[in-house]
Amino acid sequence: MSYFTPAKTGREKTTGTGDVRPNETSAPRISTDSVSTLGPGIVITGNIICEGSTQIFGRVTGDIQAAQIVIGDGARVEGNLTALEVAIHGAFKGTVRGNNVRLKGAATVEGEIFSKSLAVEENVQFEGVSRKLEKPIDTSAIAQTPTVKTVGGTTTTGPTAAAAA
Repeated sequence: MSYFTPAKTGREKTTGTGDVRPNETSAPRISTDSVSTLGPGIVITGNIICEGSTQIFGRVTGDIQAAQIVIGDGARVEGNLTALEVAIHGAFKGTVRGNNVRLKGAATVEGEIFSKSLAVEENVQFEGVSRKLEKPIDTSAIAQTPTVKTVGGTTTTGPTAAAAA
């Protein structure tokens, strides 16, 4: 037996020699989606752009763009959220743009929600306006890096820079 034998996960086949091989019948597990998590002790002032999923359990003041956003219990976020899917369990103030938006648990939401689908659970506090999103959120728009444009000595960044052109 070798001291450097890979750990068994229950999906391997063992041979009589002590070798461990992955089970050939199981499908390969390939994940290109990453999850970025900001814990309860983190305070961020600024914008967050994430190509994968983002989970917020701390405090954020700024805009967040991701494929999926989860505002966890005890989290406080103020700004704009743009994602394919948004789930809010904590406190949020600002504007949400998402294909599927879920307000869950004891969430407190103040602001505007633009969505294709909105679900609000029983104990949620929502003060604001909800409107139907005309065009679905596109993942390519989320992964874009901000544009920088200088016009007459004034520098414009973000999506408005393309509009200013």
